[in-house]
Amino acid sequence: MTGPVAAGTGATPALIELAGVEKTYRSAEGRGRAGGRGVGFRALNGVDLAIAAGEMVAITGPSGSGKTTIINLIAGIDRPTAGTVTVNGSNLDQMTEEQLAVWRGRNVGIVFQFFQLMPTLTAAENAALPLDLARLGTARERKAVAGRHLATVGLGGRGGRLPLELSGGEQQRVAIARAMACGPPILLGDEPTGNLDTGLARDMFELLRRLNVDGTTVVYVTHDQALAQQASRIVSVRDGLIVGDTRGSA
Repeated sequence: MTGPVAAGTGATPALIELAGVEKTYRSAEGRGRAGGRGVGFRALNGVDLAIAAGEMVAITGPSGSGKTTIINLIAGIDRPTAGTVTVNGSNLDQMTEEQLAVWRGRNVGIVFQFFQLMPTLTAAENAALPLDLARLGTARERKAVAGRHLATVGLGGRGGRLPLELSGGEQQRVAIARAMACGPPILLGDEPTGNLDTGLARDMFELLRRLNVDGTTVVYVTHDQALAQQASRIVSVRDGLIVGDTRGSA
């Protein structure tokens, strides 16, 4: 029996698969009433999506369309209300929170729009944080790995600086180094260039492209159609549904 197939990738098995996924977020309004379950907002309405290892996929769509929800489900940050999410052979909706935390550290790196660096830690300490939390290797080994990743993103000489001493572009580079700390096969980006000017955004995307060329599967959300076109595949989302799945110019 063959595994799921990613769109446009021939017979390549999917590394990431969402099957019949629905996601409803409920507010506190209405809870406490007899039978009340709160007011629901359905972010996804039955999404089927398969992504093969080594792809670079841009997810686009208007605000509130469900783009970030897809990223959060792939990362195991959110759980589906219905359907299944399978990533790198693991069924995420069947895992406990503790299992998800361990799984996430080994399988996905996440880059956010607003960096989310620890302000009291240096760039090197931020880059090593996932290794510290997972207790992988000795302190010296973790420091060496963080240093190599900072060098990869062009910050080899800035490891001792605090986030506030770095530019926005440099902070996002640290965030990428942190995301790659444990060598995950998947890198997820939620508007990773959205807080940068055009030139810095272009530079940041080139870093993502290099990681992809080296074998990392990259999936990112963007409002920037020019950046979306640089991906090998563009998935368009609207009203919680995938309405387009096309090839990019890459």
